Amino acid sequence: MIPNLPEPNEMAHELTRLLDELATYSDSAENEAGVTRLLYSPSWLRAQHYLAGRMADAGLAARFDPVGNLYGRLSGRSPDAPVVLTGSHVDTVRSAGKYDGAYGIVAGLAAVSYLKRTYGEPLRPIEVVSFAEEEGSRFPIAYWGSGNATGIYDWRQEGADLKDEDGVSLREAMLASGFGNPDLGEARRRDLGAFVELHIEQGMVLERTDKRIGIVETIVGQRRYAISLQGAANHAGTTPMMMRQDALAGAADVIVRLETLAAQWGEPLVATVGKIEASPNTPNVIAGSVEFTVDIRHADEWKLNAFCDLALSEIERIALRRKLKHKITPWLSTSPVPMSPALTRSTERICQELVLPYRKMVSGAGHDAQLLPPLCKTAMIFVPSKAGVSHSPNEYTDPALLADGVRVLTSMLYELAYEEQTI
Repeated sequence: MIPNLPEPNEMAHELTRLLDELATYSDSAENEAGVTRLLYSPSWLRAQHYLAGRMADAGLAARFDPVGNLYGRLSGRSPDAPVVLTGSHVDTVRSAGKYDGAYGIVAGLAAVSYLKRTYGEPLRPIEVVSFAEEEGSRFPIAYWGSGNATGIYDWRQEGADLKDEDGVSLREAMLASGFGNPDLGEARRRDLGAFVELHIEQGMVLERTDKRIGIVETIVGQRRYAISLQGAANHAGTTPMMMRQDALAGAADVIVRLETLAAQWGEPLVATVGKIEASPNTPNVIAGSVEFTVDIRHADEWKLNAFCDLALSEIERIALRRKLKHKITPWLSTSPVPMSPALTRSTERICQELVLPYRKMVSGAGHDAQLLPPLCKTAMIFVPSKAGVSHSPNEYTDPALLADGVRVLTSMLYELAYEEQTI
């Protein structure tokens, strides 16, 4: 059943206000655009406490777990029933926009607050989560928040060896923020019945196809690698071209080769070198070493593995040909994850009843939702991103489209938490 839904204009205004307020919690430099809110940073901590306050204002019981995940709970008439969870992540990349992750949290808060005001106590508990971390922007690990909630990570055993660029370990940062405390209860959730994540698309498919809602069927698998090439630093003027061991030229060779191979394999495979550092990084010296990252994604695990095997063999071949030492360090490996077919059908029916143009699609970006299916039924909903821009201060979604997403989310949460049905 589609419940009475909030007025789109009223909801758009509320979402814009919350997103604007949340965006003020940023560690961006004075002359730096965008939002920078890295895990366990001062702005991250302030943002989580801001959200805890908004949850309390909405009549939700707010609590933190040991890694800093924030939950706002609306208890149901059957408090021991499986929990209906919605939300996203509060951390950002550097110089980010204000929608990625944050939209899913404020949308969940707006939807649950509206349901509470309109329909009172649900049958099953509903919780809004602000996951501590998803991006992997400060420490060489991603999904720290949802990873601990799902048991993939264990904060008691991990974090001491993961350091940021200033040499601060994840565990040190966690403790300095007031977390890593067993008194905060268990991080791992064993009581979830369903999870619905609402997110901006971070791509241009919905906008280009004139759709207002994306229904995610599968989230792509990812592989990330840190690559090191070691050559010999030498004088740029006195070292003949044929006598060089130029690590930067080797990296360039690798980058072009990976781009060519990915284009040949076709969609939805993508391969990206996103970060590169050369040493000594001086105009008149041949680079003696280069460190760079490789990110590879595909919706089919067999094809993902096959391309990764090919890519790594090409790196080895190029290093051997150029007489460079090489080291390949894998640091992220996720499998493609299908969403719940039942929740996908429900989302499709809701869009039809609300007369919202939609499309089923693959998510090329990773999301917290990909970690939840082993625990509970999981759904992911997209709203369009203007020009497909994300991870940028220019990230933007029209408030009317933000409101569309919340109307779909509100309907799903009503069905999952208020109606007599088995999750």
